[in-house]
Amino acid sequence: MTTFSDRVERISISGIREVFEAAGDDAINLGLGQPDFPTPEHAGRAAIDAIEAGDTDGYTGNKGTEALREAIAEKHARDQGVDVPPGDVIATAGGSEALHLAMEAHVDAGQEVLIPDPGFVAYDALTKLAGGEPVPVPLREDLTIDPAAIEERITDDTAAFVVNSPGNPTGTVSSEADVREFARIAREHDVLCVSDEVYEHFVFDGEHRSPIEYERDNVVVVNAASKTYSMTGWRLGWVTGASDRIERMLRVHQYVQACASAPAQYAAEAALSGPQGVVDEMRAAYERRRDLVVDGLADAGLDCPTPQGAFYAMPRVPEGLVDECIERGVVVVPGEAFGEHGAGHARISYATGEDDLEEALEIMAEAAEAVR
Repeated sequence: MTTFSDRVERISISGIREVFEAAGDDAINLGLGQPDFPTPEHAGRAAIDAIEAGDTDGYTGNKGTEALREAIAEKHARDQGVDVPPGDVIATAGGSEALHLAMEAHVDAGQEVLIPDPGFVAYDALTKLAGGEPVPVPLREDLTIDPAAIEERITDDTAAFVVNSPGNPTGTVSSEADVREFARIAREHDVLCVSDEVYEHFVFDGEHRSPIEYERDNVVVVNAASKTYSMTGWRLGWVTGASDRIERMLRVHQYVQACASAPAQYAAEAALSGPQGVVDEMRAAYERRRDLVVDGLADAGLDCPTPQGAFYAMPRVPEGLVDECIERGVVVVPGEAFGEHGAGHARISYATGEDDLEEALEIMAEAAEAVR
């Protein structure tokens, strides 16, 4: 008789993927958070050069190459003003593995992890896979994460809480005051703050701040080359934390992954260390698209907090709109895919070209009229 683990039976296929797979080939896809820009040429060239030189034929160190981890440490110094030793970094198979390591190394069976709701779908699933219990934390009316709502839900069973700025699926950016509070809560309650910062360079209003600027011992930062450098297919991320936390996460990483892809490590090193103008160009393009989407949603009579970062918008939508949009050939994701408090919303990704966005917004306006 075939049996399956309770851990895997507690999770299901991502709602994002379900919607994407159900759409037709000709649909305009506003569902996946995948940049439509090419990987920077110098990053791809670095991987090719390494392959041709035979530098990628074997395993790298478990934590990743020294050069990549030095580049990540320099990135933290440049962007956060924080001194992170290269030894306190693990290169991972995308930000997804980095999140997995953080949960597996810090969450015991039955312990609680506080997660934003609505929030990225992996937080709930990875908590359950670690044997933990996800505790949804409702967002503020403006869809930002409320430190007070986190603090009031902390119990003796709380192992960690997750913050994400700029946010997926909301596009919101946490204020400096809120980020300082996340750090204080982690320190004073002696719980882990897992800070997901994969969209840190796509901020249009405000600025990105990291809890690691204010607290080192109880903060783990998850990041990746995927969004910043349009390298989703390369599967290269990293996790940064205090030495004792890195050592525990490394114990998991060495068995599930051994090391991140060697060619991807060379590419990411070049992306991090090379010219950053391509990132500025992508940010400017996303901001133009953000404005286009916000105006289009308003014209369609849909209320949406103006996204401050990332490349997502999360409007409030009438019942039936998501299905009507998909039926008409525009893929959007129902808000409940991101948690129970996402109900009544939809997530729109504007990581696609402006012509497709304009067409999709026209169709959405027609769909909204049809369901009202």
